Amino acid sequence: MAMSDNHTKMNKEMDLSMKIAFLEDDASFASTVMEWLREAGHEAELFRTGRECVRAMAEKKYDVCIMDWTLPDISGPEVMMGLKLKGALPPVIFLTARDAEEDVVSVIQAGADDYIVKPPSKGVLIARLHAVARRCAAKIRPEPIQDFGQIIVDFGNRQFTVKEAPIRLTEKETELALYFFSRVGQLLPRGHLIQVVWGSSPDIDTRTVDVHVSHLRSKLGLSPENGWRLTSVYRQGYRLERLEEPA
Repeated sequence: MAMSDNHTKMNKEMDLSMKIAFLEDDASFASTVMEWLREAGHEAELFRTGRECVRAMAEKKYDVCIMDWTLPDISGPEVMMGLKLKGALPPVIFLTARDAEEDVVSVIQAGADDYIVKPPSKGVLIARLHAVARRCAAKIRPEPIQDFGQIIVDFGNRQFTVKEAPIRLTEKETELALYFFSRVGQLLPRGHLIQVVWGSSPDIDTRTVDVHVSHLRSKLGLSPENGWRLTSVYRQGYRLERLEEPA
């Protein structure tokens, strides 16, 4: 009877069907993995560029995203951050040839749920995929709210409050502000900001970033008298710094 119950449980796990976004630019490898996913009963959609993936995932819901690191336009970590800023990040598995420990650590700390080094076996990939799905279904991800003194950032709901007053930002201002507040003290190059927030759109130039930064300074009160400094570093980018709280 116990063996029958275990067999039933295994069948139920194998019957788990998910909608999967697969981001991979190697056509031959992608074809193989897509076949594995479909044979396992999943609905899989292939994307060849980061921009294409971000655009689709912002419009449709996916249960899991499997992504490569190196892509023709923007990198896998930048895709993941772009989706996170849009509030459209599902569980993520990196499937990449990069095997350096610092790479694994960096993307796991940034929010990835698993990391598999190419080439995987079919059995290992499907087992790890199902494991990620089970873990993510079993846990409730809290929506972080961070207190920066006079500024409260609700990362989950993508909202900002300054001196207890809600602040209205445009979509891109919101994504840019969320990224700054998730990287306080770090120098963020303009080109990197364009890739993460705007998806490396050919219509965007560095002046667009400068204008949005100016709006954030004004709307969020990011000035020294309020305990903040959002500075432009010549020919490099921007850094948001927290100063001492005003008296």
